[in-house]
Amino acid sequence: MDSEIKEEIPVHEEFILCCGVETQVLKCGPWTDLINNQSGTRPKLLIFIIPGNPGFSAMYVPFAKALYSATKRRFPVWIISHAGHALAPRGKKILKSSEDPNAEEIKDIYGVRGQVEHKLAFLRTQVPKEMKLVVIGHSIGSYFSLEILKHAPELPCMLIIEELFPNDSRTSF
Repeated sequence: MDSEIKEEIPVHEEFILCCGVETQVLKCGPWTDLINNQSGTRPKLLIFIIPGNPGFSAMYVPFAKALYSATKRRFPVWIISHAGHALAPRGKKILKSSEDPNAEEIKDIYGVRGQVEHKLAFLRTQVPKEMKLVVIGHSIGSYFSLEILKHAPELPCMLIIEELFPNDSRTSF
């Protein structure tokens, strides 16, 4: 029964030009544009998943559907790809993101620091400032999440870190 519920949850795929790079965003829930939705139906919280390497967003869809279902479909669940890790299929529309006024020129968008700046620019341009965030990071996504908190304390974030091998000393910080 539970798997049937998850199957009927639609997942909306968008490609956004963020920091000059095609970025795949997978979205569970009816809210595809939180910035321009000023209605009373706009949620007050967003669950934001930052994947581990290789940054393949689709791998996290079953988890996103389970979260969306567990929250009784009250909050959107979004998954963002890493910059440069997903290309839009031919003919797929790529949405342009407004520029982040806080963003500096990202010299190495594909490096670790650049990936953090990429996620920050996305959050600042695509998510309303007053919206609360639950940020879930997996593997390197956990590191990106910690860096987001450090470099953007103004974002109303709650952080959930998921390590792939929690008892493996190689993954401990």
